[in-house]
Amino acid sequence: MGTRALVTNDDGISSDGLRILALAAEGAGLDVTLAAPDREASGSGAGLTAVQTDGRIVVTEHPLDGLASARAYAVAALPGFIAAVGTRGAFGDPPEVVLSGINRGPNTGHAVIHSGTVGAALTAAANGCPGIAVSLDLGPDPDAPPHWDTAARVLVAVLPAVLGADEPVVLNVNVPDVTVSELAGIRQARLSRFGAAEMRVVEMRIGEEGSGFVRVTQVETGAEPEEGTDVALLAAGFATVTAIRGICELEGQLAIPGRLGRT
Repeated sequence: MGTRALVTNDDGISSDGLRILALAAEGAGLDVTLAAPDREASGSGAGLTAVQTDGRIVVTEHPLDGLASARAYAVAALPGFIAAVGTRGAFGDPPEVVLSGINRGPNTGHAVIHSGTVGAALTAAANGCPGIAVSLDLGPDPDAPPHWDTAARVLVAVLPAVLGADEPVVLNVNVPDVTVSELAGIRQARLSRFGAAEMRVVEMRIGEEGSGFVRVTQVETGAEPEEGTDVALLAAGFATVTAIRGICELEGQLAIPGRLGRT
């Protein structure tokens, strides 16, 4: 029996990226169980929302092509919730690693806090299980078939680093949408301070607000991606790997009063 892996995502149970990720994990010798949202849950971060019927989370068996030996479930819940209950044995024996993706589009910069793909991996680590979030930076042509295999190959290459770590770690992996032979390499990267859209540095701004509404836009900053960051290296054709953590206490003391003053 191989290392137990729970495979999930935020694009939903029918995503091609999920199936390709599971196939790669099986090919690497892992014992795979799939549990993914029954519908798209992008942008859900580490949310723990689930749909209940009579106090029970709705879980439906959902076999996937080419994965006859793997158990697969569509869950009426966000990926963070799936990872949380999965590490507690909701879908069989608790996993030894959680694999999330392959996401359609990159998850880069500090904006990863909003990603359901990354949120599932962070939730797993918060519950004592290492995780890897994998995303593919799709090219500008919507009709071109994505190079899922390149992302799968990168996952398999970095998997031993996670399984061999002394403590649960989370890797955020972004892969350019190129063939394996066109990939420039794999590089460790810092998170960019900003996100990116088609590798242009962008930030969120309030475009308009009024009575009963607010409109949010993404605006190009005009800045070049910072050297050594995931955005810059991904734009240069490298697969990027960033070790991240979710819960981290601030070192040092703040000026917090020890008691309330008298009024």
